[in-house]
Amino acid sequence: MPYLMDGHNLIPKIGLRLDNPDDEMELVRILQDFSRVKRQPIEVYFDGAPPGQAGMRKLGTVRAHFIRLGQTADAAIRARLTSMGKAAKNWTVVSSDREVKSSARIHQAQHISSEEFVKLIRAALSASTPTSADEKPIPAKEVEEWLNLFGGQEKK
Repeated sequence: MPYLMDGHNLIPKIGLRLDNPDDEMELVRILQDFSRVKRQPIEVYFDGAPPGQAGMRKLGTVRAHFIRLGQTADAAIRARLTSMGKAAKNWTVVSSDREVKSSARIHQAQHISSEEFVKLIRAALSASTPTSADEKPIPAKEVEEWLNLFGGQEKK
């Protein structure tokens, strides 16, 4: 199920700092990894974009919406849910904000808190990272064949 989320609500929950100028892009990188592992598209909304920087950017499977000053991500999420119509029930809204949760219920979208979503991210990313126990050594014969094939080492 694709995700629709309030980025600034999620940033502190995931351990990033809102006063960091790169907080939004750091979150997007984490979301890209999660999206790749789960194979689910993500739309994330950030409010407070300075003039000239508002708009939508497609960053891999993540669509980042930067909402201009004077408007809110909450309002943009509500508008997006409204524009989806009945298809909103196929989306999961991620926010701990009461107003956003209420909007998700009204549009029959699934809803999880930012805290719950952070647990999903951590579980998905830790499961996708191979541990040393998962890594098997490559047999010497196979290494030699590859080296011979690609000219990495001359035969003696």
